[in-house]
Amino acid sequence: MATVITVANNKGGVGKTMQAYQLSTFLAHNGNKVLVIDLDSQANLSTTLGVDVRRTLVPEWLIGDVDAEDVICPSEGKHDFYKNLDVIPSSRHLANLAKLLILSEAEVRKNAGRKERLLRLRLNEIKDKYDYVIIDTPPMLGDELIMALVASDRVLIPTQAQDYSIDGLEELMDTFEIIKESENPNLDFNIIPSMVNSRRKLEQVRLEELAQSFNVTPGIRNLVDMQESISLRKPVFLMNRKSKGKKDYNKLWDSLGFMQQHQE
Repeated sequence: MATVITVANNKGGVGKTMQAYQLSTFLAHNGNKVLVIDLDSQANLSTTLGVDVRRTLVPEWLIGDVDAEDVICPSEGKHDFYKNLDVIPSSRHLANLAKLLILSEAEVRKNAGRKERLLRLRLNEIKDKYDYVIIDTPPMLGDELIMALVASDRVLIPTQAQDYSIDGLEELMDTFEIIKESENPNLDFNIIPSMVNSRRKLEQVRLEELAQSFNVTPGIRNLVDMQESISLRKPVFLMNRKSKGKKDYNKLWDSLGFMQQHQE
């Protein structure tokens, strides 16, 4: 049964899709069968993984009009790990999800009880085929993010160590607690400091404050390596030993338990 991990933040520009890309490719490289679900209508993760569709069928899949086989695509790339990585891609059509859920309310209620449970229901039908499911979400507290939280085992929250970014966490954490109490009592989360400038003392202070209240992982610095990784479609684990980005991510995966799993 797959472990479901959502990468989420209700604020854009914090490195959310970057984290989902690095994690999914790292897990696939280590021999895991990975399914990536792109719930962001910008579809940046889908494109980076070599899947570009004009019209996603994710809304139709969620309400049960099409089967998983109709929405799952193989990722494409020159490296061997891509054969372990499937994608349910997104497109601008995903923006119609809220409208479709309203039109299908009676059917949704009959099948899932509540629309928030739809993704969990669909994943339960296919989770035994994968070791991990990685979900990328849009930068807003909408239906997609709520469904992902209900369906997940763990949430990774990339956050910049700046006042306005940290303040935005409050709404997300309130939602997290509601989901945990009402729908998903085993849901866990980690905050990932993203785009960190280690020379700024103010950022270090904010990170220390965060660590007093939340589970904070080692941070990912704001490096050229990160931009090159996405533009070249080259995960940081493929970079040379001197890569600072590779070192940052190794520390991150180690703190989350993924490095130990690889060593075993």
